[in-house]
Amino acid sequence: MFTGIVERIGEVRSVAPQAAGARLSVVAAGYWEGLPSGASVAVDGVCLTLVGQRGDAAEFDVIHETLRRSTLGELKLGSQVNLERALQAGARLDGHFVQGHVDAVATIKRIDTSGGESRWTFGLDVKSLRYIIPKGGVAIDGISLTVTHVTADEFGVALIPATLERTTLGRKRAGERVNIETDILARTVVHSLESMVGNAGLSMERLKDLGFA
Repeated sequence: MFTGIVERIGEVRSVAPQAAGARLSVVAAGYWEGLPSGASVAVDGVCLTLVGQRGDAAEFDVIHETLRRSTLGELKLGSQVNLERALQAGARLDGHFVQGHVDAVATIKRIDTSGGESRWTFGLDVKSLRYIIPKGGVAIDGISLTVTHVTADEFGVALIPATLERTTLGRKRAGERVNIETDILARTVVHSLESMVGNAGLSMERLKDLGFA
């Protein structure tokens, strides 16, 4: 479990193909100290297991499924990634609960920096947009952010200067792809309602029958 508060930006040293996927090596000087093999680390929002260390570099095995369903399959030598170690029990939760399980990959559609603000709009598939809620949480490349608006095929967030400076998002441009993890609470509510409603459809009458209205 993570919080979506990026601790460090790492740099990819290598991506070595393997039978089961790839061995990913990420450099971040001093960041891996005290982390044992088997520890969980969010790399651009994807929960990976630390399998070894070589000096300032940590190594992770990434299976084909993860490479296909996230932007990790696009990483190459010199790519920069957001890093966050797993949340410790009793630690301060400054973002929101993030599992490190990517739901979809979105595309940056627009970046508007007029008026002293930085507003970003992302294109996302309709299935995943069901779980994006205005003022709700979303993790973008592992960064905990608040949703500003949602339409039929896109959603937006507003970024403060500190986020742009301390994460890789400030280095990205329109047209690039990012990992998306929707809020686990929103997913739970939607799945629960759909399970109860079934094929009957959602209406005020049906909500009354279920005791919600």
